[in-house]
Amino acid sequence: MVNSQASGVPSAPRSCAGCGGKIADRFLLFSMERYWHTRCLKCSCCQAQLGDIGTSCYSKGGMILCRSDYIRLFGHSGACSACGQSIPANEMVMRAQGNAYHLKCFSCATCRTRLMPGNHFHYINGTIFCEHDRPGILLLNSHLLPLQSSSVLTDQKVC
Repeated sequence: MVNSQASGVPSAPRSCAGCGGKIADRFLLFSMERYWHTRCLKCSCCQAQLGDIGTSCYSKGGMILCRSDYIRLFGHSGACSACGQSIPANEMVMRAQGNAYHLKCFSCATCRTRLMPGNHFHYINGTIFCEHDRPGILLLNSHLLPLQSSSVLTDQKVC
C-alpha cells in the first residue's frame, strides 16, 4: 500500500476503486494495482481505515484485510517440527534446515536447554543438540559410525 501525495503537475483525475468517485483529495492510496480515497480503503472485517493503521494490507478471497484480521482468518505458519502443534502466523519461530519450531521447543534433545539466538548448535538427522551435547557417534543400521560426513552433521548458529 502506497500513500501518495498529489504532485504539483496536473494529471487526469483518478477514480477510487472503493466508491467509484473521482479522487480530488490531497492524499490517495495505491493498493492492489488500484487507487483509493484514504477513507475508502477499509478492512472487510473490522472496517478500519487501512491507511490509518499501517503501511500494508492483505487480500484473500476477495476481501481486503488488516494484518490482525488476516492472521485471525487465515493465519498459521505450519506445525512445529518438535511438538507437531500448530504455529500461529504472528508467533516468532526458530528455523533450522527448513523446519520451524516454537521458541520453547527449539532445545537440545539431550539436556533440554533452550537455544537462543547466537548459540551454536548441531542438527543431526532432524535432531537438535547444543554445542556441549553433540553426539560423537551415530547408530545407523545397527552399526556405530563416527560422525564425519558433513551431509549428516551441520554445525549452525542460531540467528
